Amino acid sequence: MLQKLFGFDPNKSSVKTEIMAGITTFLTMAYILAVNPDILSATGMDKGAIFTTTVAISAITTILMAIIAKLPFALAPGMGLNAFFAFSVCQILGYSWQFALTAVFIEGIIFIILTITNVREMIVDIIPQTLKDSISVGIGLFIAFIGLKSTGIVVNDEATLVKLGDITSGVALLGIIGIIVTSLLLIKKVKGGLLFGIIITTLIGIPMGITQFNGFISVPPSIEPIFFKFEWDKILTGDMVLIVFTFLFVDLFDTIGTLIGVSTRAGIIKNGKIPRLKQAFLVDAIGTTGGAIMGTSTVTTFVESAAGVEEGGRSGLTAFVSGICFALSIFFAPFFLAIPASATAPVLVLVGLMMMASVTKVNFNDFSEAIPAFLCIICMPLCYSISEGIILGHLAYVILNILSGKWKKVSIGMCILAIFFLLKFTIHLFQ
Repeated sequence: MLQKLFGFDPNKSSVKTEIMAGITTFLTMAYILAVNPDILSATGMDKGAIFTTTVAISAITTILMAIIAKLPFALAPGMGLNAFFAFSVCQILGYSWQFALTAVFIEGIIFIILTITNVREMIVDIIPQTLKDSISVGIGLFIAFIGLKSTGIVVNDEATLVKLGDITSGVALLGIIGIIVTSLLLIKKVKGGLLFGIIITTLIGIPMGITQFNGFISVPPSIEPIFFKFEWDKILTGDMVLIVFTFLFVDLFDTIGTLIGVSTRAGIIKNGKIPRLKQAFLVDAIGTTGGAIMGTSTVTTFVESAAGVEEGGRSGLTAFVSGICFALSIFFAPFFLAIPASATAPVLVLVGLMMMASVTKVNFNDFSEAIPAFLCIICMPLCYSISEGIILGHLAYVILNILSGKWKKVSIGMCILAIFFLLKFTIHLFQ
């Protein structure tokens, strides 16, 4: 039954391993249950309703990923995309949150069409192998940076952009302790080391006053205030076209990057192809469309799925367990939200380390390959965006190889994709 439903292979994993992997993935991305309502409520949306919607759409889409695509990936409203929704579209540009939801809904419909027509799969095939190898590395640095930042080990600095935070006390100190504890578990090859690291760090945070349990069970708020709230009268405006295009571009390449990077680390890519990629894209597109109807920003595949992969998750069973955890959290929100960022951040840092392994596949002796790969890798954390890393790496690959006379390495499809990337930057000039 597990093989038929989730593509589970007893020769590659065990049920216990997949369950622990699913719980680990959920715990590393459970922060979205608190962060997404905080960000989107800045637009005037009902915070309680956003929490319920975040839980519901994350559970539904992750379970769909388990059954339809049979891959160990979890989905939720995407970080970065929700910030663009709230702060750029609504606060800076001055549009209503109903306008922004309409843009997300249209984006989802377009994604469904692009998926059915195999366009999204074609784009994945167009990306050079060098960039595919470097995407996993870039994502590793990116999520490690997210982990260091979320626990205060790395903080903002006006002069140097970032600097070392105060690691002698508070959440940063707990984060350091968590990295040490989790590292020791990995060195000792403790099964479920990442999950146990989260649990132990959470418990250590209690006497430090960082982990605070404020109950276990709560009744979920209604989603009625944000359900199916669209502004249909503005769908044909130029402003809507610009916003939809931006949502579309960022979501497209964030998702592509995540699927390539995590699949590479999981070792499930066969002959350069991700199995059931079309189904994964379809679930992602349905999630975005359904999320807009329920009242949240773009839903996407989460890079934190890599944590579950590192625990041994290889099939849809991992995603199914994550989805069930999301579903249960709707009633146990106080308990799950009590897990501090300092407890999950060490997992992100160490998973980032593990994803660095693919860097050995990049041919650093050939600068026409190495330079684009390096730009892709370094720009993901520095630009705080998976999609921007892919875009800059791809543009560098096409431009450098054409100008250096190695144009035979550049296909027509790669050139067309590069033109669209340049179009993205041009459109930003008019925003």
